[in-house]
Amino acid sequence: MAEFRLHCFPESGGCYKVALMLALSGVEWEGIWVDYFRGVGETRTPEWREKVSVMGEVPVLEHEGRSRSQSGVILTYLSQRLGRFAAEDREEELRWILFDNHKFTSYLATWRFLLGWAEKPDPAVVAFFRTRVENAFRVVEAQLEGRDFLTGGAPCIADVSLQGYLHYPQTEWPLEMAGYPNVSAWIGRFRAMPGYKPPYDLLPGPRTPPR
Repeated sequence: MAEFRLHCFPESGGCYKVALMLALSGVEWEGIWVDYFRGVGETRTPEWREKVSVMGEVPVLEHEGRSRSQSGVILTYLSQRLGRFAAEDREEELRWILFDNHKFTSYLATWRFLLGWAEKPDPAVVAFFRTRVENAFRVVEAQLEGRDFLTGGAPCIADVSLQGYLHYPQTEWPLEMAGYPNVSAWIGRFRAMPGYKPPYDLLPGPRTPPR
């Protein structure tokens, strides 16, 4: 059994954040596929919540007899445990992780889900979330001006966190990237890192393609 075990499914950018961190760190890990889409969804069953996580969400990382949920917590734990991807300014790192959870991944993940997996989404709601995504991208574009990564010249877990949905096929989040050259270059830097794999190559389990 691998030292790290990750409950996950391939369409989840939250799961991809943790899997990417593990892959880039070069550690052995095992993916445990969670059936999120079929039926009522495995994470929403009382049995799963009692056994794995009361929050009914993935990712969940098992390590040394303890389960941790919420990607920001998991990334922080892995950074401390592995000695990897730590910013010199940990407060600034946390600030960007919180921005990601509230504004960047939050809006991008919801917009992507509405486009690809929701049944008959309201066009006005879809348009609202696209606008929010564009606003969040402009913030990151400005932050990356003159920097290779969010807090300076080296990647930290805040960078890993914000990368969560950026490596899925662009057909799933059709944002015109010509207006975000700094973000595009930042994505490219991650793709060039040793150990990098895109989400559908890295995360286990059968896919549920967009509608």
